[in-house]
Amino acid sequence: MNNSLLLNWIKEMAQMCKPEKIVWIDGSREQQAELEKEAISTGELIQLNQEKWPGCLYHRTAVNDVARTENLTFICTRNKEDAGSNNNWMAPEKAYRQAGEYFKGSMQGRTMYVIPFSMGPVGSPFSKIGIELTDSIYVVLNMLIMTRAGSKVLNELGDDGDFTRCLHSKAELDDKKRLILHFPEDNTIWSVNSGYGGNVLLGKKCLSLRIASYLGKHEGWLAEHMLIMGVEDPTGNIDYIAAAFPSACGKTNLAMLVPPESYSARGYKIWTVGDDIAWIRLGDDGRLWAVNPESGFFGVAPGTNSQSNPNALETIRRNTIFTNVLLTDDGSVWWEKGEGPAPLEGTAWDGRRWKWGMTDEDGLPVPGAHPNSRFTAPFKQCPIASPELESPKGVPLSAIIFGGRRSELVPLVFEAFDWNHGVYTGATMSSELTAAQYGKLGKVRHDPMAMMPFCGYNMGDYFRHWLDLGKKIKNPPGIFHVNWFRKDADDKFIWPGFGENLRILDWIIQRAKGRVKAVETPLGYIPEPGGLNLEGLRIDNSGFQALFEIDREKWLGEAADNRRFFSQFGSRLPKELLDECTFLEKRMRSARS
Repeated sequence: MNNSLLLNWIKEMAQMCKPEKIVWIDGSREQQAELEKEAISTGELIQLNQEKWPGCLYHRTAVNDVARTENLTFICTRNKEDAGSNNNWMAPEKAYRQAGEYFKGSMQGRTMYVIPFSMGPVGSPFSKIGIELTDSIYVVLNMLIMTRAGSKVLNELGDDGDFTRCLHSKAELDDKKRLILHFPEDNTIWSVNSGYGGNVLLGKKCLSLRIASYLGKHEGWLAEHMLIMGVEDPTGNIDYIAAAFPSACGKTNLAMLVPPESYSARGYKIWTVGDDIAWIRLGDDGRLWAVNPESGFFGVAPGTNSQSNPNALETIRRNTIFTNVLLTDDGSVWWEKGEGPAPLEGTAWDGRRWKWGMTDEDGLPVPGAHPNSRFTAPFKQCPIASPELESPKGVPLSAIIFGGRRSELVPLVFEAFDWNHGVYTGATMSSELTAAQYGKLGKVRHDPMAMMPFCGYNMGDYFRHWLDLGKKIKNPPGIFHVNWFRKDADDKFIWPGFGENLRILDWIIQRAKGRVKAVETPLGYIPEPGGLNLEGLRIDNSGFQALFEIDREKWLGEAADNRRFFSQFGSRLPKELLDECTFLEKRMRSARS
């Protein structure tokens, strides 16, 4: 390796962090096994029962370090307005100075691991190379799952290639000195005093969304918080869909959907391309093409079971790292709303002994697994993993879907009138908070394109980038909005969800191809009565109408709320979005009169 830019940077970071030694990660199975052995010997990792969980490991984070720390996550640009109201901002000089104090000597007595990694297939025009320096074997082993890492990436980088500079140290795991810093203008990420995956696997949200969204704006592509899936019909044709959902809206479940019997019997299949992130570029054929930059799954364990996601359950049966789930006395793992009966006792995610039925001082159940406990598993282990994951050109998109959790107001599915209306639909996306999220239960929170926490620059400029890209697409995908979570007067879900969502995806694909008619409403196009395949479902005409009811007065209130939300972006907000809001209000008033 003769890349002077890389070697000089590593030397500079080592002088600051003072590691005892430096080890380069080559991506070999032999080195990985040695690191696993070392981490098990120090207690950083625990080897699970190899008969039940072959190749699986267990990790427990610090009790104060169990989720992304959004309040300590900063975008560090020279101009504060470039970061936008959607981000915490810190001046680069201050950020480097403050974090530098925390990094100083942080790796004394430890090893600095050098991880060359590629987000996206190595050598693909989509892909970006990063180098992460870390003092955590847990990070190394997770990055070997989540990215393409090792010598092959160094070979691709060559002697004069540039890269994203990623520096991480556990340091003291002091949450008062914790910082996750992004320097888009320097192509640099620093993370210190955290060991939680979302803060320290710097190829994931940090590079693949925050830094990549900034790069995409300047290079003419999109980095999106979207799943990618293929729907194969009985003729063998596969249509690909990208979909954005906020947390707790079933993104991973949809990406690994199991077709209902009526569809699988006819030959329909689902192919998982990705469950979390999509990089989208305009192809030579005038279509949008998407790749999943990751090579693994970093999923939430609680709620994963054979009903919600049997494919995920099969994926994590081997070679998986579990974090903050319950550890049973026989070396197995368990989590709430998982598979099988709860164990009578074990060791909880925080290291304390746990027994079934335990309650806290308020009489509430004490969970064995943390609500944000995780699994990290290789993508190739998914039973329906798409072979297109490694395609350097990605997959062509027939449709883009936005969605949220709304118990009323929003129909089951509607199609945007055109690209600008579709961007408005994504920009005004909102969802009700669940028990697993911070805030008042049921409160509606705006999360444009599911990117509010992950856009690495001013979101007003982000909307403009979407609108400008639309002008260049000769064959744009259809844009749709879905809501699986509408409820009836008895507070029960009307739509069954899970595998039955394929019925909606089927209609979306047929609409995108212009094969089925639809009803025009003030909101967008919805299925005709009889236009959805409801065979075998207990949904009558009244249920169908309830799924697609549009309350014009409430939608006028929603439009007013969207205007208030947009106001935070000031002059950076594209006028086109305010125009779309006005058009919506006019359509609703006209329909009302």
